Amino acid sequence: MNLQGILLLGPTGSGKSPLGDWLEQVSLWGRRCHHFDFGANLRAVVAGQGAGVFTMEEVRFLRRVLEEGALLEDEHFPLATRILDAFVAQKGVQPSDLLVLDGLPRHLQQACALDWKITVIGVVQLDCDARTVAERLKRNSGGDRVQRQDDSEALVARKLVIYEERTRPLLYHYRERGTNILNVKVGSETQPAEIAARMEDWRNQR
Repeated sequence: MNLQGILLLGPTGSGKSPLGDWLEQVSLWGRRCHHFDFGANLRAVVAGQGAGVFTMEEVRFLRRVLEEGALLEDEHFPLATRILDAFVAQKGVQPSDLLVLDGLPRHLQQACALDWKITVIGVVQLDCDARTVAERLKRNSGGDRVQRQDDSEALVARKLVIYEERTRPLLYHYRERGTNILNVKVGSETQPAEIAARMEDWRNQR
């Protein structure tokens, strides 16, 4: 079953998770949305909610990935697809629905590996600089950063570097494929409803 998705791109703290949750609640273009927050699902597996799906060795490896802010490379990417498959099955995602992809894919190899599963019909870039990220995290602007163990200053800095080097280039990948891209400038207090409204209008421009 080939599914369609919207990919949210943006550095940590830019508001991807709150936006994904909002779209899941209100839908987009009249289509039911399912927010696949890879980070949240990964944290759930590490917390012990992957029993029967992942071995203890795999869970220990995923815990290191989470603690180090690392990316899953080719040889370990099947772990990510298993997390995605479990989510799709649990949510009962249908071809008429939209998957809101948040945190997957995070680099070119992952994007290519997902092509046979999901057709990305649009990319939304939440564009904000490091200073704005710091302010949003400090204010918890999206309301989703409570008790996040991966928000230390050092780890956030590492994530920003990885984003610039490995994830932002996905914009060029999808642009070359003719995928529609919406750039949204995010401020320290930008809320999901504002971005969702832009996305609804975006439909008329596609």
